[in-house]
Amino acid sequence: MNNYASTTGDPTAAIAGMMGMMGIIWLVVIAFMIFLYWKIFSKAGYSGWLSLLILVPIVNIILIIWFAFADWPVARKARGETPAA
Repeated sequence: MNNYASTTGDPTAAIAGMMGMMGIIWLVVIAFMIFLYWKIFSKAGYSGWLSLLILVPIVNIILIIWFAFADWPVARKARGETPAA
């Protein structure tokens, strides 16, 4: 008689491995998003450190709305205005 139970095994190790891999992928995606926002904020004339606020819930939404409607330092410089102190 075949004992199929010996070939199935416990899926706990496979699930733990998949969760670990998903955690690594998630960290890479988050690091890439911070890098992208860093570049965007820097090109707009703001400090790249603002990109770290993307990690804070609720603050990230407020930050994106503020960024969309703010008068960018790069735009002020292009118009020939002096930067705000």
